[in-house]
Amino acid sequence: MSILALIPARGGSKGIPRKNIKELCGKPLIAWSIEVALNADFVDQVVVSTDDEEIAEIALDYGAEVPFLRPSEFAKDETPGIAPILHALELFPEVEQILLLQPTSPLRISEDIDGIVQMSLERKASSVVSICESPKHPNWMFFCGEDKKLYPFTDAPIATRRQDLPKVYSVNGALYIAKTKWLKQNQSFFALETLGYLMPAERSTDIDTPLDWELVEFLMNKNNV
Repeated sequence: MSILALIPARGGSKGIPRKNIKELCGKPLIAWSIEVALNADFVDQVVVSTDDEEIAEIALDYGAEVPFLRPSEFAKDETPGIAPILHALELFPEVEQILLLQPTSPLRISEDIDGIVQMSLERKASSVVSICESPKHPNWMFFCGEDKKLYPFTDAPIATRRQDLPKVYSVNGALYIAKTKWLKQNQSFFALETLGYLMPAERSTDIDTPLDWELVEFLMNKNNV
């Protein structure tokens, strides 16, 4: 089964300017995703979808394919996340599964990629997304009204000990895989049949803010990455 790893990386970034090619521990951010994809056993192609020529050049330098520049209508702030993926699939009709790798998850490793692919194949899953155990439980979350009163987020009784709560999980943004035919029909990686692939918290940080960047940099330096 042919598997395409797609790395979307548009040029615009408001929170961290030029984030996708900003240097992180000696490499442009996007390079971390390209390299782990190239080293994965189950990936047949690694393609970067970008609207930016500088990002394209850097992606090529690190071994990815950049067979097209993404049209501007698929690179705006308001563009739905699925749009550039479906656009890329139109250019690769022979691909049977697509693996989405967001460059903002540089802590994932090749074994994570192979693990989610293997799970999707063994379970014959339409889609699988990576998850991690959530450090915050919804039973301890509240809405805060204009009157400053706290209103419970769930109807469950508020537990006094974390050990009394069932584990909950959140999508960590590192890995998304789906059968291409199913994805085109569903227009999303998420449906009732979507499975979760568990990753450890230490590889689950998604860079969205400067503080996230500092945390990832600290973890990489700590682990001598």
